Parts: sequence; structure tokens; C-alpha cells
Amino acid sequence: MLTKIAVLGVGRVGTAVARAALDAGLAVNVAASGSAEDIALIAEIITPGAAAHTAQDAVADADLVVVAVPLNKYRTLDPAMLEGKIVVDVMNHWAEVDGSLAEVSEDPRRTSEIVAAHLSGSRVVKTLNHIGYHEIEDDARRGSTDGRRALAIAGDDAEAVAAVTELVDRIGFEPVFAGPLAVGAVFEAGTPIFFGSFDAEEMRRALADADVAVPEAVVVGAH
Repeated sequence: MLTKIAVLGVGRVGTAVARAALDAGLAVNVAASGSAEDIALIAEIITPGAAAHTAQDAVADADLVVVAVPLNKYRTLDPAMLEGKIVVDVMNHWAEVDGSLAEVSEDPRRTSEIVAAHLSGSRVVKTLNHIGYHEIEDDARRGSTDGRRALAIAGDDAEAVAAVTELVDRIGFEPVFAGPLAVGAVFEAGTPIFFGSFDAEEMRRALADADVAVPEAVVVGAH
């Protein structure tokens, strides 16, 4: 059972995830590229209740780490620091908004596969990238699972997927396991799923429309 998460990145997405996790009763560490003192001021104003740390200290005792930095900064993530950690990749390559990143656009792999290769010792899971930062709080339903908004999850490590599934559920969304990490391509920026809002049944249909054979469930312990 999750008790504490770390959020790397204190932009709009990172702070929205941090607030949602705090509202769900989780302890939250936040960190960014600035000093811990600078981040502490941001945390006090924007994510009250979160503890501001250096990245190293933020991830040290966290059950999982949400990476919410711009994709063009992914190489600033220290693979050694995140060794063995469950990493939730919420980053997007959205060229229309952020500009084209040649390193990504010219690579045949999907963005999360590129991130996972960089963080080769981490267990990377893709989700929370296909919802607007404001909707993370506006659309959350923690009191009921009936008809709540679904979020797709992709990952290769079953235990990591199970932990991220718990996070998505606890912050108020219906988790739908889509399959391996590469399947995250169908809910990257520019796809129908990225631009849509779905309940669980609609999400499964949208995944099927994208030629994804949605598994019945993730089997914890499988790899």
C-alpha cells in the first residue's frame, strides 16, 4: 500500500499531481531543479502539506516517483538516483505546443521507451500524461467509482503497474491497464485518447480502436 510519493517537477502538472495525492491522504515530497529552499516556498504556496527536498532526498523514501519535468529535460534525471524505483512518466512530446525535439522525433521508439532506456535501472510506467493538469483535480472522484474518468496505464513490470494502478485509483480515477510500455504510444500527444475523456468502458473501446488488445488484468509478479 502506498504511503508516500515523490514528484519531480513543480510546474502545473507536477503540482496538480502533488495536490491530488495529498488530498488522497498520501505523503508527498516535491523537488525540482532549484534549491530546496526555493522549492519550499513554491510548496508552501502551491502544494501546502508537501515536503520540499532536493531530488535525491525526495526520492529516497518514496514508494514511487512521478516525473513531471519537460521531456527535453529527461536526461537531467539521474539514473543512479532512480535505480530500482517505480517511475511514473507523465511527460509528452507535443511538438505543436513545445516545439519539436529531434532526439525524440527521429527515434523509432516511443517516448516512454526512450525514458526507460535512460533510466535503465528503474521500473517505468506511463500514465497521467493524457489528462489536463486542471482536470487532475476537477475530474477526480474519490468517493465513488461509478462512471468516473478512466486513465490508461502502460508498463512492463507488473508490480510497478500495480502500484501505479493504486495511485490512479486513490487520486480519484479509474485505472485501465493497456499493456506493455510501448502501448503508451496510443495515448501520447496527438492521439484520440490524448484529446478525449472516457469512462472505463469507453477507454477500453478507444484502446481497441487503436488496435490494442486490452488485457483482462495485470498479474502481479509477472515480468
